[in-house]
Amino acid sequence: MVLLLVLLLFAWLSLFTWSIVPVSASQALMAIMAPDDAIIAHHIVLDIRLPRVLIAGLVGACLAVAGAIMQSLTRNPLASPSVLGVNAGAALGMAAVSTVTPWLGFFGISTAAILGGAIAWGIVMLLGTAWRGGNEHGRLVLAGVAVSALCAALMKAMIILHEDQASAVLTWLAGSVAGASWHQWQHFWPIASLSLLGAFLMSPTLNLLNLGDDNARSLGAKLGWTRVICSLLVLVLVGSALSIAGAIAFIGLLVPHMSKALVGQDNRKILPLTAIMGAALVVMADTLSRAIIYPTETPVGAIIALIGAPFFIYMVRTRTA
Repeated sequence: MVLLLVLLLFAWLSLFTWSIVPVSASQALMAIMAPDDAIIAHHIVLDIRLPRVLIAGLVGACLAVAGAIMQSLTRNPLASPSVLGVNAGAALGMAAVSTVTPWLGFFGISTAAILGGAIAWGIVMLLGTAWRGGNEHGRLVLAGVAVSALCAALMKAMIILHEDQASAVLTWLAGSVAGASWHQWQHFWPIASLSLLGAFLMSPTLNLLNLGDDNARSLGAKLGWTRVICSLLVLVLVGSALSIAGAIAFIGLLVPHMSKALVGQDNRKILPLTAIMGAALVVMADTLSRAIIYPTETPVGAIIALIGAPFFIYMVRTRTA
């Protein structure tokens, strides 16, 4: 309940704070309750800030839940879309479409991001022996680092070969929801909402995976189908979120561990809490991104990286000590 109130508080502040055209809290409230197209402040709140807040929250929820699923699926505390190459693969797919066929639009970019993430995720899982239920956590992370590096190199080559489209790709790589619009929201929320619902429904099965393959089989879990369905959910969550907001890293690593510290190891509690915490973190970071060097905006991906990178180092040192 407290976290939900924090989310709502930052969402409310994000509607009117640090605006080049001054917007007061009362004007933001009136824009929602009794909008008037003739008032500039109402236009800013309804057409610019509100879709940005909604998209930021849903992006955070998607990336955080995807990370929680990956950690249960691989039984690896270091697993997340950014660490295991899914972000890099999705970025490569997005860059390929943006530089070669930019006319495909949102669905083309989303599809390319999902396919790119799928290929990278499959390679990492194969190299890390995770499909066989292996417990080589170090091997899985190393495979993720290697695949991420390969994807980054290919993406830089595309940017060099297609310099006219480079600015759009570089902006996307920074991670930002500054360009959010109602048009993007209309395409994004059905996919994201259905994927989150599917993840919540899979939470009891994810609890069985945490017990180990043999115990899960004895309790009736179909491991093959479970891994396929969970992997597809991860890819759709990550691909759709990154196609909107760009390469925002560390949400899927940081937030699930915070949730587990609060409610334990039960995914039926972890996944909903992770969604709320992920949404709150991205909305908070987006609000702060406008305040740091106002009126210039700092990419929200940079704000979250400042928090997530030290946490990742701490996790690596803890797990290898």
